[in-house]
Amino acid sequence: MEYLLDNGPEEQQFQEILKAIRLYKSGEIAQNMKMRGMGYKMSWGVSIMDLRDISKKYAPSHLLALKLWNKQWRETMILATLLDDPEMVTEQQMDFWTKSFENTEIAEQASANLYWKTPFAYAKALEWCRGKKHFMHYTAVHLMGRLAMMDKKSPDEMFDPFFEELAILGKDPALSTVIERAVIIMAHRSDYLRELAGELTGILRDNDNQVAFRLAGDIEAGI
Repeated sequence: MEYLLDNGPEEQQFQEILKAIRLYKSGEIAQNMKMRGMGYKMSWGVSIMDLRDISKKYAPSHLLALKLWNKQWRETMILATLLDDPEMVTEQQMDFWTKSFENTEIAEQASANLYWKTPFAYAKALEWCRGKKHFMHYTAVHLMGRLAMMDKKSPDEMFDPFFEELAILGKDPALSTVIERAVIIMAHRSDYLRELAGELTGILRDNDNQVAFRLAGDIEAGI
């Protein structure tokens, strides 16, 4: 995926942001993240709150976001999700980024800060459910929950296809927590989705899988 990244104003902002990241660095936070398995090629340990403060100094810019993502630091990638223009994001870009995710933090940040605002959010969430990589599945499920929470304009029927996919993904123990949270959020959105969540728990209980069975109970406790 190639982009023209040479541009005067964006390059200046890019360099300013790199300097700001170094000023906010925290070795303690970086070490704690490593201990929790949050691996990156480079992490300066800047807090999410400080990254949000940095992002507020700049207007959304698709080109700047691409430059930040290509740097491949933890902080620049998170800032890319905060500064990109959702209307400029392409499906190819979303696929490219998501296939590269290596931990839950970047998956959640991309979903919460950017993906749900794009025109492709529902289609990508469904598509990634059927992907092969774990973090594609994780991002898809997290995105479902984010859409249910934030997208108040779309009809509840937009969430219908997700429940069939969740009945399959519910067997994966590595997805149990994010599925539980997403389904509970959807169930709290409306009576219609609460009914679908109830039907999902029934399916999870009946598929003779202990992970799915426990997940059903956790969801029922939350809705």
